[in-house]
Amino acid sequence: MSSATLTLFKKKHCHLCEVAKQKLLKLQQEFPFTLTEIDIDEDKAAFERYKYLIPVIEMEGEMVFKYRIDENELKNLLRSSLQ
Repeated sequence: MSSATLTLFKKKHCHLCEVAKQKLLKLQQEFPFTLTEIDIDEDKAAFERYKYLIPVIEMEGEMVFKYRIDENELKNLLRSSLQ
């Protein structure tokens, strides 16, 4: 069984970012995946790319969600990555 890699692009004082992180941590209990967090205020390239879109979730380097996470859709993506 392989494990997916998800990246959460966020910034401080962002309510939607906190909601996204909580959903990801909850899903991590059900699905094996590595979660990396990047604060766009500390990463110039990420800031330029995502400054108006955060939170952004990338899976294996590809954007899969912005603003909000659809839990059911993410579960389906994670199931597919485990096959």
